[in-house]
Amino acid sequence: MASLSYHSLQLTNICNKRSQRKNANDNVTTFIISCTMQQPSQNNIKVVINGATKDIGRAAIVAVTKARGMELAGAIDTRLVGEDAGVICDMEEALEVPILNDLTMVLGSISQSKATGVVVDFTNPSTVYDNVKQAAAFGLRSVVHVPKLQLDTVSALSGFCEKASMGCLIAPTLSIGSVLLQQAAISASFHYNNVEIVESRADSKDLPSPEAIQIADNLSNLGQLYNREDISTDAPARGQILGEDGIRVHSLVLPGLPSNTTVNFSGPGEVYTLKHDITNVQSLMPGLILAIRKVVRLKNLIYGLEKFL
Repeated sequence: MASLSYHSLQLTNICNKRSQRKNANDNVTTFIISCTMQQPSQNNIKVVINGATKDIGRAAIVAVTKARGMELAGAIDTRLVGEDAGVICDMEEALEVPILNDLTMVLGSISQSKATGVVVDFTNPSTVYDNVKQAAAFGLRSVVHVPKLQLDTVSALSGFCEKASMGCLIAPTLSIGSVLLQQAAISASFHYNNVEIVESRADSKDLPSPEAIQIADNLSNLGQLYNREDISTDAPARGQILGEDGIRVHSLVLPGLPSNTTVNFSGPGEVYTLKHDITNVQSLMPGLILAIRKVVRLKNLIYGLEKFL
């Protein structure tokens, strides 16, 4: 059956033969048939991807389409407007969800259907606040994964979500592996006096990376001053000190290699190393699907995917 549009309900008749009965008087066999109607569940989470043509946006479109209990309800971007979301993601079939540059129109359509909705924001720091407020105005929660989001924006959004009783998850990283590395680093920090972060990335933008900054933030203010024997900042080759607790980060730019974050702890006679590699953007999708499932139950702002692990 061909779909009329991506807003159309596709109904399927499923008719099951329940029993076979023979009438003794007229020697006619009668079949009792039970027919049921199947349609997309009204409980599906309708997901809007804002920043849909970015690499992470395309991966998110595929992941949401394949996830149980979710459906792609909108794809927003200023590029490739009018193109089908499935086509730009090289999916086997078109999704009949066009790339639009009008977030309000998509939000209004979901709001009228009274469905549970989530906007996934991959845009940029300057638009996040307005995007979350707009989504909340139509009754949709937000998952935000935008590098370099300023803390004052997070604070303002927290206050807004509290007043509006509307859920929002701000995730500096969507990688479950990265979150697990951060948690292990916190545990290790109580047992070692020296720690340095070494990371490699394919390009030089956004360095130190959000992951390195998050690790440094997590290890700060735990009552530990690290690298006491080498706290000088005079030698540039010793890396950048993040925070006030002596945590150093060294950012390497190595095109062609997977993104890597390594946290090195050391004590007398030993070195303890935590390492995490990301080979492609697919590694972020399990965390994204988890975030979408969790944010629909929130009535305030939560910072960090680790709160759900």
